[in-house]
Amino acid sequence: MTLPEETTPAPAVDGATAQAMFAVLQQRAAALGITLRNPPPEPTTCCGRGCNGCVWEGFLSAAEYWRQEALLQLQD
Repeated sequence: MTLPEETTPAPAVDGATAQAMFAVLQQRAAALGITLRNPPPEPTTCCGRGCNGCVWEGFLSAAEYWRQEALLQLQD
């Protein structure tokens, strides 16, 4: 999935949108010769019960931090 250069990927809401967002920003960075740090790995320990403080909440927070950091690097 590629987006036009002027489109900023939205924050991730699940694993699939996070992976798509990572891919878009990594492609843009590669085209500009910029190396981004590796995105956070998806959790593998979710029990699926919707726990308060689910590992997916932490992942999505880390994914948003990574997105913001990547966007700052791509601004330069």
